[in-house]
Amino acid sequence: MRIIRNNIFLAGLMLCLCPLVSTAQTDKVRAGERVITNSKMIGWGTTNLLDTYLSPEEYTGLDLRYISHTLRQREGSHMIYELIHQGNIAYVNNRAKNGREIAGNYNFQCGLHYLCGAWKLGRNELQLEAGGNAELNLGFLYNTRNSNNPAQAHAFLNLLPVAALTYNFQNPFCSSEFRDFRLRYEVGMPLVGVMFSPNYGQSYYELFSKGNYDHNIVPTYIGNTPSLRHFLTLDIPLWRATLRIGYQGEYLQAHVNKIKYHTYTHTLLLGVTKTFKLTHVRR
Repeated sequence: MRIIRNNIFLAGLMLCLCPLVSTAQTDKVRAGERVITNSKMIGWGTTNLLDTYLSPEEYTGLDLRYISHTLRQREGSHMIYELIHQGNIAYVNNRAKNGREIAGNYNFQCGLHYLCGAWKLGRNELQLEAGGNAELNLGFLYNTRNSNNPAQAHAFLNLLPVAALTYNFQNPFCSSEFRDFRLRYEVGMPLVGVMFSPNYGQSYYELFSKGNYDHNIVPTYIGNTPSLRHFLTLDIPLWRATLRIGYQGEYLQAHVNKIKYHTYTHTLLLGVTKTFKLTHVRR
């Protein structure tokens, strides 16, 4: 009987301690929760291209692109990780409509931002973040009129400071923080980097077949590549999904090896945003 009583006592004690253990485990889980916001967008707009290696003329036309934008932040942390994958293709004409160019690019950015401050405005919140991104761009430009040197390769690597403002304002139809409206503006400007460029009058045959290097890897800075990229987006909760609409402006310029480049693009964006949590269980 004494053994049975002892067993009952131990069993009761374990049952009483189970909720405490469960609560402690839950606290550990919550401490490791990471909030991830991912947006997948398509964009269409107009672009203006100039590459004097291929033509002294400016070409204008249609630009289509796909963007995947991800923000990761651990709850309670001031650090925000950003990842951007972006691909675009452009089909453009010269002023006389007798020459065409086709352009394509892949752009990748990753960076770390610091949440500088968050201010409550009634039930709404304004956040300011600042940091830096590393940017890699690979692309091409093909001119249908040129028989000699019809194409140009584009490649550059940049470090750019980035700043962003995010305004979260209340959704009158849902009280969850993940169902609020969100307005975000982000701007980045390349500071330093390196860029591939043939020299003025140098052919790709000379560069790759004969191996005649002529200052083709060029250090860049804000003076010879004054550029700016910014975008404005609005997240609108709709039933079980969140719609994102926005605008992106790109003003990319370079003047290296006596060759001028520019890409001016205005793009309307439409996509879907998902916010979810990753839970890390401490053992």
